[in-house]
Formats: sequence, C-alpha cells, structure tokens
Amino acid sequence: MQAPGGPQEDPTGGFTLGGWTFHYWDAPMGQFMAETFSSPFDLLLGRKTYEIFAAHWPFVKGSDPIAKSFKGVTKYVVTSSTQPLTWTNCIALAGDVAAKISRLKQEEGPNLLTQGSRHLLQTLMEHDLIDELRLLVFPLVLGSGKRLFAQGSTPGALKLTSATISTTGVIMSVYHPAGAIGTGSFALEPPSRAEVARRARMKSEG
Repeated sequence: MQAPGGPQEDPTGGFTLGGWTFHYWDAPMGQFMAETFSSPFDLLLGRKTYEIFAAHWPFVKGSDPIAKSFKGVTKYVVTSSTQPLTWTNCIALAGDVAAKISRLKQEEGPNLLTQGSRHLLQTLMEHDLIDELRLLVFPLVLGSGKRLFAQGSTPGALKLTSATISTTGVIMSVYHPAGAIGTGSFALEPPSRAEVARRARMKSEG
C-alpha cells in the first residue's frame, strides 16, 4: 500500500515503484470511489497520510468532487507531533488513540473514513474498531514496500459483501469483520506413521 499515487509520495525504505496505481484507473474504479464517498463522512488519518493529503487536495483546481468534499469535512489526525495542522477543520488525536476513536464512533455524526494510514489501521484492527474494509487489489507484484496486512496484524475472519472487477483487472471488494478465524483439519485420524514422524521433525526444526 506504499506510495500508490506517485514516485515522491513515500520513497522511504528505498521504495522505487511509487505511482503503481496510475495506469489502472478506469470508470468502474471511479464509480467504486464515488460510492465510498457517497455517504456523509469525516476523515480519520495517520500523520503521514495527513501530510500527503494536506499537500495535495487543497491545491487541486477546478470542481473535483473529492477535493471539494475533503475541504468541508472534519479531519481527525492521529499524531504525536506538536507541529500545527494547517489544513482546514483539523483535530489532533494523541495519547490513548484507540479510546478516543472508540468514543468518536459512539457519537452522533457521519462515518469515519480512513485512507492510507498504515500504522493507524493496525491500531484500528487490533482494537476491533473497523466496521468495513473497502479494498482494491491491483494485478501486479511490487515485491517490497509497506503492507496493509503486515507481520503482526491481528488475525480475524472477513465476510465478503460485494466484489467487482475493473476493465484493467483491479478487484474492488467490500468486507465486514466476521469474528475469530475458525480452524479445522483435513488430516487423517489417527495420523499415519509418516505423518507422526513429519510432525516430530517439524517440532525439532522449530
């Protein structure tokens, strides 16, 4: 999920493939994004994503509907920095972020919409604070860079509620959390001697 919008968006860690989504956008993807922003919302962003957005969206000229909606909404920014938030209608969240977001979710008001914000998403998943995931999976392999479901992500099941495919092969899916992961086994019972030996080898190999 690193630097989807351009080479200079986030080159940290030596990432050189920024802008990898550029050649895939089409009308169905535009419709999917329009649906994402169709209900009233406020933005909930991590500090780095906020900085990317604040350096871009206020300067988009013309009648771009996303730029217009972003200007008017409240932007909640999770940050430990003391640097001022210069974009309009911004509120900094620090300290016990999970508790503060949980209280926000209980208040009357629009949906909280998060984009990017990888570290923030890990916190939201850890504390079961995500009601819906809208994922776009692109038909390419980056090989490196920041990941949404990175090592240490909180395990959990998801329920697919809708899925469409763009003309360029992008899978656009909507998921809802579905509780704990249920496990089972296709192994023979009782296990064969070969299987018993294999398990012993696996245990000894760590």
